[in-house]
Amino acid sequence: MEPKEWLKQKEYGISACTLKQLIHQAKKEEMEMLKALNPNEVYDYMISKLNFCQRKQAYNYKEILPQIRIRKGDICFIDFGQAYLMEIGYQHFGLILAFKHHKALVVPMTGKPIRKMKSHLFALGEIPGLYKESCLFLNDAKWINTARIIDVKGHIDPKGKQFQQILKCVCECIGAFQKG
Repeated sequence: MEPKEWLKQKEYGISACTLKQLIHQAKKEEMEMLKALNPNEVYDYMISKLNFCQRKQAYNYKEILPQIRIRKGDICFIDFGQAYLMEIGYQHFGLILAFKHHKALVVPMTGKPIRKMKSHLFALGEIPGLYKESCLFLNDAKWINTARIIDVKGHIDPKGKQFQQILKCVCECIGAFQKG
């Protein structure tokens, strides 16, 4: 059955039999998907799945990492979870822009070389604590539960020129300052 049809089934109530069928189909399709992935993709998927299983009930990072203090401007290693094509997913670095009610607004980043800079990318250059030049994916900025944060790896001064430029570029990219 298609997911849309499973949702319709839920409206009529969830029986043990229906739930068992849904779980069976989901596991079967997950196994098919895993067979089509390369080993690195399977590894990242499984790490993300383990992180979700262990962290899904946490309100924030303090329940997982009580020894760490996370601040605006921190560059963290984050589990972004599953992603569709053209979305950031699994484990990547991300820059924390803001905090609100146990969530952090983060901009995902990559250390992979970018061949051509585009309006949705922001080159960071070298950041202390990271071992290669990095680039932000401005159009993937999102609010996450801070329990997704795995570790803090670097920092950009939130009062500094570079951080302020990043904020401006994120707002422009997501359309917060649209004219007209």
